[in-house]
Amino acid sequence: MSADADAPPPPRFDAAGDVVDDFASGESGIVAGVRRTTSTAVQDALLDGLALARLEPWRLARAAAFAPPRRRVLALGIEREDRANLMGAARAELARSRHDVELVTTPVGGRGKFENLNALLDAHPLEDRDWLLVLDDDVALPHGFLDRFLFLAEHFDLRLAQPAHRRRSHAAWRVTRRQPRSAVRETRYVEIGPVSLFHRSTFETLLPFPALRAGWGLDNHWAALAREHGWRIGVVDALPIRHISRPIADSYRRADAVAESRAFLAERPYVTAAEAQRTVARHAKW
Repeated sequence: MSADADAPPPPRFDAAGDVVDDFASGESGIVAGVRRTTSTAVQDALLDGLALARLEPWRLARAAAFAPPRRRVLALGIEREDRANLMGAARAELARSRHDVELVTTPVGGRGKFENLNALLDAHPLEDRDWLLVLDDDVALPHGFLDRFLFLAEHFDLRLAQPAHRRRSHAAWRVTRRQPRSAVRETRYVEIGPVSLFHRSTFETLLPFPALRAGWGLDNHWAALAREHGWRIGVVDALPIRHISRPIADSYRRADAVAESRAFLAERPYVTAAEAQRTVARHAKW
């Protein structure tokens, strides 16, 4: 073993030359420009075609029609009032579910995301809920989303889960982007948005949310808590979402979000970006 084996990793730098914190992805993840938009759209079309050729949407819909038993789900959303959003479409999609779903939303107002979510939780207790779903107002959900999402989450015993991002979707973490020939990946990390699913076994540990505005780094802390409690967490590739209506972090200053995350994680356990990008197991079938 070399003398440098225990030395800290070298610093990472972003495109602007600034040092990247060890908990940050170091990538903007914004899909922009004609070349990249076209390229990612083609990639999505190919992946969609591969899934159709394998009859995955049909087989998944059939499986989710019978399992799990009817669940009680509370869905929470924060809506921007200054711009058009997709919450109406999300509401219509969730209403198609065979599960007992209540979606409640609130305008952003003068509070941060997690301050608003805590206010909603105060007004809508989780005592008899099986799952909590948190979604942003700028994400397009696939047809039949919730029934299939709950089926896969329960089938693979995920306690914290998110749908994968399509290739043409704003996503700061490579591990959250859709992968071919994969239905579900067990990972070390699930991000704070745009869609996050929490099993009732996590409520006591993760709720109420810390009173954060942007919430950067909170998902790194969740990952550490998941590891401590032995929870399986993961990304569902079979139900990719589209997050393109607004760029990431367009409603707050990046410097403020970074400062908030550094202060929050200073005395809390978290997984580093290198660990967060890992896939632990890949499941092509259910």
